[in-house]
Amino acid sequence: MNTETTVDSDSQIVDSGNQIEVDAVRATSEPTDNPTQAAAETVNTEEFRIQGDELVTKVKTLIHEGNIRRIILKNEAGHILIEIPLTVGVVGGVLSAALFPVLAAVGAIGAVVAHLTLVIEKRE
Repeated sequence: MNTETTVDSDSQIVDSGNQIEVDAVRATSEPTDNPTQAAAETVNTEEFRIQGDELVTKVKTLIHEGNIRRIILKNEAGHILIEIPLTVGVVGGVLSAALFPVLAAVGAIGAVVAHLTLVIEKRE
């Protein structure tokens, strides 16, 4: 059973001197096969409207936070351009080496598309 709560937000987040507009934050509970984990796990989704040239910096910052489960990039029409699942156990230098091709693809998308929606799923 999925439950979903949507909170609209008109606030702005300051990140490294850049202002990023937060459109919506959704908290969802996803079912799991493990009954003990099902009660404790919540996935929060945040959506950011971001310029293409700021994309790689923001993605790197989010990856280093460590609790990111998935990153999704959408174009202005809302179509998914790329979806990046992140492994929970990968940290530090191994993370950078493992995700270098993905970051290169994200950079290429950011260079071509001017305005993007960056969706992140965080595990709580």
